Amino acid sequence: MTQPFRGGADSYSSPLWPELRIGFRQDHLSVECGRVYQTLSNAPYRGGPGRGERFVNWKVPLSYDCTDPSAMMREALLGWGYDPESAVGLQTAAHLTHASFFEEAGDECRLLVCASAGTGNAARAGMARETFSAYEPGTVNLIVMVDGQMTESAMVNAVISATEAKSAAFADLDIRDHSHGCPATGTSTDAALVAVSQSDRYRHVHRYAGAATTIGNAIGRLVYAAVHEAVRTQGEP
Repeated sequence: MTQPFRGGADSYSSPLWPELRIGFRQDHLSVECGRVYQTLSNAPYRGGPGRGERFVNWKVPLSYDCTDPSAMMREALLGWGYDPESAVGLQTAAHLTHASFFEEAGDECRLLVCASAGTGNAARAGMARETFSAYEPGTVNLIVMVDGQMTESAMVNAVISATEAKSAAFADLDIRDHSHGCPATGTSTDAALVAVSQSDRYRHVHRYAGAATTIGNAIGRLVYAAVHEAVRTQGEP
């Protein structure tokens, strides 16, 4: 198992990346870097291209107001004592105790992936369905940490590789679209965050991150393993 918080722990120290401070409280998981990372995400709080030092996955309360997720996240960050200007925030309704971590030293990089997952609103992209305009909390949240150098286009490529790996895990676990009964590709509210150190101690700049590149292949394998574990154990105590 690579789910460090299922046994009641409140912190996790990565053997590969010990300078990351990874903590867990009842309602959120936090990855603190100690320096500014370049980010790309569809996070509801400070998503898009940007920069951040802390990445938070928040299990939202029953009082969650989906009409203004950013304002609610900012209020929560302040309540935890975090700087809202240096955090990027994901939101979920899934059990964070079952978040899975996988890591690897790669080609001119270190990688750490965290996935939290619930499949209650599993969906297949490309099918017509009822849609909504207000944001609802994501169900499969991916945090992909990269200690290395990547171009912005490679970061977009990393999101693609991570998403494809998530969909592969869904397929192998036979997760079904709840509206149509066909194989699901994810859920209707998934989120992904790629955070890159851009450290100049690495000489090589990764310009691509597809499945046939060293970094893209590693990201895909780690995301697949993390999503597969998080999904298949979601109903366990």
